[in-house]
Amino acid sequence: MKGLKRILPDIAAIVLFALISFAYFCPAVFEGRILAQHDAVAGIGSGREMQEYLEHTGERTRWTNAIFGGMPTYQMAPSYDSTDTLNVVQKLYHLYLPTYVWYVFVMLLGFYILLRAFDFKVWMSALGAIVWAFSSYFFIIIAAGHIWKFVTLAYIPPTIAGMVLVYRGKYLAGGIVTALFAALQIVSNHLQMTYYFLFVMLFMAVAYGVIAWKEKRFASFVKGTGILALAGVLAVCVNLSNLYHTYQYSKESMRGKSELVKEQSSNQTGSGLERDYITQWSYGIGETFSLLVPNVKGGASVPLAQNEKAMKKADPAYIGLYGQLGQYWGEQPGTSGPVYAGAFVMFLFVLGLFVVKGPMKWALLAGTVFSVLLSWGKNFMGLTDFFIDYVPMYNKFRAVSSILVIAEFTIPLLAMMALKEVVQRPQLLKERPNVFYGSFVLTGGIALLFALAPAFFFPSYVSSAEMSALQSAIPSDQLAPLLLNLEEVRKSIFTSDAWRSFFIVLIGAVCLWSYCAGKLKAKPLIGLLALLCLIDMWNVNKRYLYDGQFVAKGTEMQPFLQPSETDKLILQDKSLDYRVLNLSTNTFNENNTSYWHKSIGGYHAAKLRRYQEVIDEHIQGEMASLYKEIQATNGDLALSGDSLTPVLNMLNTRYIIVPLQGGATAPLSNPYALGNAWFVDEVNYVDNANEEIEALHHVNPGKVAVVDKKFAAEVRQETNAGDSLRSVKLVSYEPNLLKYEVNSEKGGTLVFAEIYYPGWRSYIDGEPAVHGRADYILRAMNVPAGKHSVEFVFDPVSLHATETVAFIALGLLAIGLLAVILLQVRKCKRQQS
Repeated sequence: MKGLKRILPDIAAIVLFALISFAYFCPAVFEGRILAQHDAVAGIGSGREMQEYLEHTGERTRWTNAIFGGMPTYQMAPSYDSTDTLNVVQKLYHLYLPTYVWYVFVMLLGFYILLRAFDFKVWMSALGAIVWAFSSYFFIIIAAGHIWKFVTLAYIPPTIAGMVLVYRGKYLAGGIVTALFAALQIVSNHLQMTYYFLFVMLFMAVAYGVIAWKEKRFASFVKGTGILALAGVLAVCVNLSNLYHTYQYSKESMRGKSELVKEQSSNQTGSGLERDYITQWSYGIGETFSLLVPNVKGGASVPLAQNEKAMKKADPAYIGLYGQLGQYWGEQPGTSGPVYAGAFVMFLFVLGLFVVKGPMKWALLAGTVFSVLLSWGKNFMGLTDFFIDYVPMYNKFRAVSSILVIAEFTIPLLAMMALKEVVQRPQLLKERPNVFYGSFVLTGGIALLFALAPAFFFPSYVSSAEMSALQSAIPSDQLAPLLLNLEEVRKSIFTSDAWRSFFIVLIGAVCLWSYCAGKLKAKPLIGLLALLCLIDMWNVNKRYLYDGQFVAKGTEMQPFLQPSETDKLILQDKSLDYRVLNLSTNTFNENNTSYWHKSIGGYHAAKLRRYQEVIDEHIQGEMASLYKEIQATNGDLALSGDSLTPVLNMLNTRYIIVPLQGGATAPLSNPYALGNAWFVDEVNYVDNANEEIEALHHVNPGKVAVVDKKFAAEVRQETNAGDSLRSVKLVSYEPNLLKYEVNSEKGGTLVFAEIYYPGWRSYIDGEPAVHGRADYILRAMNVPAGKHSVEFVFDPVSLHATETVAFIALGLLAIGLLAVILLQVRKCKRQQS
């Protein structure tokens, strides 16, 4: 009973978190409505073949032919038998709460665990959980459907809580907590977020090292660091299947190094993404004030006309145009919303810089500055270039602005440390009033200046790209008055939020001063501040994740309920395997086609680099030629020659969906598709990847295979020209198992309309055989004369090895967790006795 009484406040906090989470999503969650985000809908389309295979066989396929001609599923459905156990743990952790509700709940609970590890009281830990969990970015990524990223972020604070426990001498408990939550965040599969927070843990470890050195217990620090390293290794081993195959895939994906040798340019990186791509979403230097004032650059890229308050300043003559111009006027290509940490939270953070003592303050400040400077990306290229060129793995990740998640962690943590100092020593602000006033000036004062003199701080309210577009579309004599009114409209958005932040800081500061003056008790103070911060951040978040975005369940399936008439016509073809090119939509930004067919296009952030290079070099051009051909025939849907689309032909593109007037579509049959496989008359060896991809402009892939000489041993020069009876037929199809019947008098070189990728194994008559790469992206092999069975199997040996290691690691983690529980029970019994 004593033990239960001791944890009752923690239980109350957990119940409070559940209630807050339910409240945010009312009434949508009770009505069963859902968010139909682009990424989620795209996942339904690309995942149908995988899902059907799982339902029919009870096994997971690691390859799908549904998008981009074929690709591994490692980053589409990163699930393994070993991670099923972790999925059960996740469900227990979020108490089986409904979707959306548990998202916010685990974000609250994770930071609460961290503050409890720092020895914060229950009620103050609950306040800290609120100010962390309600940071705007988290709700923005829920609305965008970036759920993997969100869940990974939710597991980071409890991971760091384990680190705190270890350095406080609780080695076993801290090690297990670290290993468990590190394993959970890795299985959530957003390594970019995990990677970013390794820097935070490094800063904090240095702080703990300095503390240990000063207190002459550095040996315990070394011991703790060793335990954390072991915990990290254990978490990695639990997720070894996912991590290893993600690593292997990354080398072949857009994150890997291209084999193409290009002219040296400053845009290239050693073995990662290009600089422009990495820094495309760079936070503006002035935009960083969104941490204090959310709409410092207008907020989200939504039509300006949607802001009713701003439209009160609009000239009626421009209302139509304001329906096209965005509310956001920063320099990013677009944004779903700003990173807002909370106005009063920023006040406490600044206060913490003065009142919190010790190395941990400097570690959190360093993390904040580090995060902000790197988020500027191309606006601070010196530092960005250094990290791209010299810091391992940094060039594998895009959207540098997302590193602000570090600041969203360090700011509320230092803010809560500051509040703890003030609550424990209420005389502090009386002894050092300048600290209080200075913190107010640096937050509330700046917000007030923004409200009173917005033009002084931000003279322009039009982005450079927007200005260029307006100058091109509007005569100069009409542009000037438009710009004046546009500035007035956007300035009202900015100043409105600046006033808002000023009053929030003012109210919070008054509450804090009242406590120090003895007019408020500690618990009422925390309650008032929790209410203030929750109202503040709740209302900002409702701009980006609100009830109107939720739709009836099943809406996400609307595009997939019935195939279109065009789809039905194509589906009459019962051949085992062929591909479809959809020209009636954005070919490389949708997966609806993939739901019904095996698509040449698709949508995924980590496609194979070689395939993307073929898209850029060949497929885009062939698509343009098709458009011209279709227009030239005036609706007579027939291709005029096989030279029009050689690469699409070798990809076995049997049908092309073309747009018609009125939004209708029609299927165009391509009689020149080369089929599932074919014999070639000649093998043309080239010296490198550049020559290989370029040669496809000049050869007929149906007769000539272009092969990089490094594959000469796997694809030999054997021809069977004149063999009129040669044939190859696909007789069995599964996404990860293809069987062919091959018959020829002379044998020869056989090319398959399947994407080449390491990990595929090939067999002839059940015996292992070698195959290589041809035509830059396809598979090829030599087949002897006679009748033979050829098989391709995608079942990487590495998968079985990594799963074995993962299950062993899971066993060790379970033993450690059980030991912690037993020791805690034993401790409670001792205390009772």
